[in-house]
Amino acid sequence: MMNMPQKNEMIAPRVSFGEALVELAEQYPSLRVFDADVCASTQTGLFREAYPDRFYQMGIAEANMVGAAAGMATLGLTPFVSTFAVFLAKRALDQIRVSVAYPKLDVKLNGAYGGLPTGQAGATHSSVEDIAVMRCMPNMKVIVPADPVETKLAVALALETPGPVYLRTVRCPVPVIFDAGHSIELGKGKILHEGKDAALISTGMMTPRTLAAAEALAKEGIHVRHIHLATIKPIDEDMLIDAARECGTLITVENHGVAGGLGGAVAEVITEKSPATLKRLGFTDTFLESGDDETIFDRFNLSQEGIMRTVRSMLHTK
Repeated sequence: MMNMPQKNEMIAPRVSFGEALVELAEQYPSLRVFDADVCASTQTGLFREAYPDRFYQMGIAEANMVGAAAGMATLGLTPFVSTFAVFLAKRALDQIRVSVAYPKLDVKLNGAYGGLPTGQAGATHSSVEDIAVMRCMPNMKVIVPADPVETKLAVALALETPGPVYLRTVRCPVPVIFDAGHSIELGKGKILHEGKDAALISTGMMTPRTLAAAEALAKEGIHVRHIHLATIKPIDEDMLIDAARECGTLITVENHGVAGGLGGAVAEVITEKSPATLKRLGFTDTFLESGDDETIFDRFNLSQEGIMRTVRSMLHTK
């Protein structure tokens, strides 16, 4: 049984990730945790303290870590590999592809410090391509939880799901928007706000601010549907098709590059099955700089006000 945070608390999902590993350890005795010398940052240190004999510190050797985890998975164990997303999705990509995804091994991957908020580390550490990389990997599932509650549920879902799973977590605190009764299912989205003027589609840490934008727009008389997608692969095609048909204008919001991430996934679905107007909010073909997170988010219309500006603009030109 996991301890869930309370609504409106501000908690970093990386902390919820570390707590979930500890809380689920007895339920999953095959669970082993691998870390690439960042356990204080990704919070796998909590698991190391509780279960030192089930924790493996592999040093700054991400490719070797994934290879070792794959070998352990062939013995019937369930390794959860954790390091920064920017390193996991690039340095260890060949091992993930050949040693994990191709044989469909039961290895779980935590890409921590996803997107922009990486402690002002700049272009080298801001992972804006990892969802795209993992989404195109055959046999890989991709989960991007919205808040600390959903992060804990996502860890459990990853452990319950056979085969490779990529889980993306972020460093910065985000508001708790879901209560303890919340659920998460592969390939199923959630409608968090009703409306038909347009549809906002978000994932990860962008969901709390997108929900706030939808609620603020309603006070202006603009009623948007807000869809949260915790799983990018598989994706809820039926929910997206309904939104395209009933709203006509779709806007995706993600802490990721617009190429190949949530926006790309949504575009693929609606282009083939229900064409509609689509605007993708995310990082546009650029490496990110070091600076204040919210200033940079707003530059790309990824703040609450930026999302609202985009909706007003899209509806004005509709």
